[in-house]
Amino acid sequence: MVEDSWHIGVALKSLLRSFGMDVAGPVATAADAERLIAQQTPDIAIVDYNLRGGELAHGLIDRLNERGVRVIVVTGYAAVPVPPEKAAAIVQKPIVEAQLLAALQAAAEQKTAG
Repeated sequence: MVEDSWHIGVALKSLLRSFGMDVAGPVATAADAERLIAQQTPDIAIVDYNLRGGELAHGLIDRLNERGVRVIVVTGYAAVPVPPEKAAAIVQKPIVEAQLLAALQAAAEQKTAG
């Protein structure tokens, strides 16, 4: 999980763990995410598009896609310049639990089918 807002990252991690998911992170930068990915490639990545210090996650999203990782982009913006084939879903903040879980389910099914 890549999320630069500590409160959101901790809340999401708690939510996902309550559903039995293993969660790496949260981390706040693409560099920290790269270190996590080097240790273990995730099945699905939840990535905030706008990271710490104004960093945008488009390069990280590309690298995750190159490794076959399904990406769920979370954002507070109305639109993000992420091509549909690069994101399993785009979830708007504030995050609605049911929408996030539906996006995770769809990404898991895509990963299995892919």
